[in-house]
Amino acid sequence: MLTLYHAPNSRSTRVVALVHAMGKLDEIDIRTVTISRQQGNDLPDDTNPHPEKKVPLLVHNGEMIRESSAIMLYLTDHFKSPLGPQIGETGRGEYLSWLSYYSGVIEPVIVGNFMNVQGNPVFVSTFRGLDEIHASIERGLSRGPWIMGDGFSAADLLISSPYLWAPHLLPENPIIRDWVKRCQEHPSMVWAGQYT
Repeated sequence: MLTLYHAPNSRSTRVVALVHAMGKLDEIDIRTVTISRQQGNDLPDDTNPHPEKKVPLLVHNGEMIRESSAIMLYLTDHFKSPLGPQIGETGRGEYLSWLSYYSGVIEPVIVGNFMNVQGNPVFVSTFRGLDEIHASIERGLSRGPWIMGDGFSAADLLISSPYLWAPHLLPENPIIRDWVKRCQEHPSMVWAGQYT
């Protein structure tokens, strides 16, 4: 069995939403742990095997898979889920690109925004900024209601998630705002937000 380590109201919530959306709650053991938070009100949980005591963490056959995008790819591949195009299927390259773009660009830019380093020339030349991210998201949404066109995918759960916990980062763009609202109201995201 696969084991997912999760802390409510954290980055692992989007992975719990994916498990629900795939209909695999009976095939994945979700274990709730505590994590260190910026407020300093929780301590690392000794039952969490993540080397840095973070979440999400997926354990399968003794192997640890870390980072949301890697876990989402692993799960959609493992279960051959339509929420992630499989090898050889149309959209696979785009799917991999969105997952990697989240980890390699979106999250660093958002963290940089909170740290007020987005004006640093090295930072900007490496990652760009929120305007470029929003332009990329709008291009993705130009073909349909979801980031990859007509079909809801794990990429929607991943890429929309920062805007759910930091809505002030949302641009005034109605296309992006409507998409984030659709993601937020997706039954699996609603369910995961209440999962403890």
